[in-house]
Amino acid sequence: MKKIFIHVQKEFCAECSLALMRFMQNMEGIESVVAEEGKVSITFDEAMIGEERIQKIARENIEKLGYRIED
Repeated sequence: MKKIFIHVQKEFCAECSLALMRFMQNMEGIESVVAEEGKVSITFDEAMIGEERIQKIARENIEKLGYRIED
């Protein structure tokens, strides 16, 4: 298992955090998604899904929820 972190400009509200977790945790290869304290951590199985794909999907969904990602 591998873990990545994506930093966002502000902390997620409870509903947005839950929406992101529900969507991403249903994807094959993703073990857990935790959104707290201005960051999102995603634990996944590299053999099932690539890091670049997760980064892309997570960024798109975070932005759809109205949050900005810090690089």
